[in-house]
Amino acid sequence: MSGTVFEKAPARDRRRFPGISSRAYEHPADRSALVALRKLSGFDTVFKALSGLLPERSLRLLFLSDSVRVGETQFPHLYAMLRDACYILDLEKVPQMYVQQDPKPNAMCIGLDEPIIVVTTALVELLDEEEMRAVVGHEVGHALSGHSVYRTVLLFLTGLALKVAWIPLGNVAIMAIVTALREWFRKSELSADRAGLLVGQDVNASMRGLMKLAGGHHLHEMNVDAFLAQAEEYEQSGDLRDSVLKILNMLPRTHPFTTVRAAELKKWSQSRDHQRIMDGHYPRRDEDPDTSVTDSFRESAAHYAESVRTSKDPLMKLVGDIAGGAGDLGGRLRDKFTGAAGAGAARASDPDADGKGKGTTGQG
Repeated sequence: MSGTVFEKAPARDRRRFPGISSRAYEHPADRSALVALRKLSGFDTVFKALSGLLPERSLRLLFLSDSVRVGETQFPHLYAMLRDACYILDLEKVPQMYVQQDPKPNAMCIGLDEPIIVVTTALVELLDEEEMRAVVGHEVGHALSGHSVYRTVLLFLTGLALKVAWIPLGNVAIMAIVTALREWFRKSELSADRAGLLVGQDVNASMRGLMKLAGGHHLHEMNVDAFLAQAEEYEQSGDLRDSVLKILNMLPRTHPFTTVRAAELKKWSQSRDHQRIMDGHYPRRDEDPDTSVTDSFRESAAHYAESVRTSKDPLMKLVGDIAGGAGDLGGRLRDKFTGAAGAGAARASDPDADGKGKGTTGQG
């Protein structure tokens, strides 16, 4: 059986990262939040005590009773990928993994005390071996980063919000927390995509997997360059009204848009940070206790500043211009939203337009 052969002899050699810290691949926004939480004395103990109300045992029993547990005798090819991913990222304890019948391709890592990885049958049927390897690595990355705890809380609160929707202000308070968790989780997905690339070590397979999540089985009808071009067009197209619509479309989601994920991962795969990890130079887990919260927040702030500076999104460009002293906020917003793109330029070029320009020297 091919699965047994694969388990004993991986298809190709891949680099291993002994003792790697999740800080090596975490997105700056994701990393700064996690480092701050980890530095709080007793945070994990308190958080788990408060989380005792969460139905984790119920979740485990549900998957045990109504899903297929991956192992040596069930989905052995997935079990081999799981063990291989844990070996590459040096995760000592292999998480339990389940295959769940679901027509929607999806995967998740949940659990408070111990992470559980769940993949749907649709995902298993959709992806080839190397694409699936990147997904398994993605979920193992979640486990290594400790994301499963927060994902479980998010699932619980999302369900709770529906139950208390009739209580005045109750749903508002819960949804505020849910919205914050979703914003963090979208960043954590970018981190896990990077972990998937470190495990699969095949950027083309990662790109193919993301394209299939967006467009289905018809890979022969799709093109990576054209798919990445969609992300570029999405970022820079439209006006401020489109920027606001992008934000509103994103708020209910736990995952970034697929084209955006592909573009982010492609960019990181070509970065110096990724190359240093592949060369064996990366943060180690035994250094985590000495990690500076200040440095982490500074790095996160620098990332956001660079994102605003280089973004082609109309809203981000406006923020960058204003931060650089390029004009007054009220006037520029009014011009953008009313479509009076030339109004600001007319005011700037005609010193007499508002009756105050006579006698000016032309100094900026």
